[in-house]
Amino acid sequence: MTRGYQLKEIQKKLIDVLSDSKTGLSGMEISEKLGINRATMAKYLNVFAAEGLIKQKNAGNINLWFIESGTEQLHFPDDYFHVKEKFLDHLTSGTQSQVYNLIRNCQHSGANISKIINEVIIPAIDSIDDLYLKAKIGKSESKLFNGIISNAIQILGLVPHESNPKKNVIVLSADQKSTLYAKATSCAFDSMGWQVWELGDMSDAIDVMYDLDLQKFLTRVWKQKQGIMIVVVISGTEDGIKFFSEAVNSVKPKFGKNMHLAIYSKGIKKPNAKAEFVTDDFENAINWAESVSQNALG
Repeated sequence: MTRGYQLKEIQKKLIDVLSDSKTGLSGMEISEKLGINRATMAKYLNVFAAEGLIKQKNAGNINLWFIESGTEQLHFPDDYFHVKEKFLDHLTSGTQSQVYNLIRNCQHSGANISKIINEVIIPAIDSIDDLYLKAKIGKSESKLFNGIISNAIQILGLVPHESNPKKNVIVLSADQKSTLYAKATSCAFDSMGWQVWELGDMSDAIDVMYDLDLQKFLTRVWKQKQGIMIVVVISGTEDGIKFFSEAVNSVKPKFGKNMHLAIYSKGIKKPNAKAEFVTDDFENAINWAESVSQNALG
C-alpha cells in the first residue's frame, strides 16, 4: 500500500475528507488531501465505489466523488452495542434507508459479520417478536420490520467469501416463525467460509416421505462426502423439532460419522430431541459447529 497505508486506513481518511465536503471532491483533490499518487488513488476510488462506500457524479467535465449522507466510520468491538441500539431505533421508526446505511457502515468499518448477526440482528428479531406478542405493534408493522431485517441480512450476505468445500451446512426452519432466524444463521455461516444450503421454512414438508426427500437432497449436495455436513434445525415448536430431528437421524447412518445434527430452539429451553447439540443461543450454535469442523478437519 502507498506510504505504508493499509486499505482500512485509506478508507477512514477518505470518509473523513468526503464527509467535510457538501459538493464532493475530484480525484485530484482527494489524492492531494490524502497524499497519495493520483493513479493509485483512482484504483482505490474504484474499489470503494464497487463496494458501495462512495459514489460518483458529473459536474461538467469534472467527476466528483461523494459519500451518502449518514456514512460514518465505526470502531469495533466497542461499537457493537452502539450499533445494536441505533439499528433497533431506526427499525422501529420505519426508516429503512438509515437501517441499510448503518449495516453498510458496519461492513465498511470491518465489523465481523457473525458478530453483527449475534449482537444486532438476532436481538432485533427477538425485539420485534416480543413487541408483536405484547400487542404493541400489529401484524402489518411486524411484517414491515421483519422485511427490513431480512433486507439487512441480505446486505450483509453480499460480501463475497471463499467457502471451504469441507465445511458444509444445511439450515432449515421447522416453522414460518423461525425463517428469519434461519436467514441470519445462514448468513453467519457463509461469512465464516461454510458452504451453506438454506432451505427456509420447511413446515410444508412434514409428511412420511420427507426422509427420502432429505436423503436425495443430501446425496446431491454432498456427493463426495467431503469433510463434514451439519444440519441445523431451527424451530420454535416441539413438534417441528421432533419431526425434523427424527428425519435427520433416520438418514444419518447412510452418510457416516461426519454428518451431524444441531437443534437451535427458539423459546424452548429443553426440547425433547435426539441431537448432538441442542441450544437456544445463536452464538453457541455457531461456536459448536466451528468446534466440530476444527476437530474433524484439523
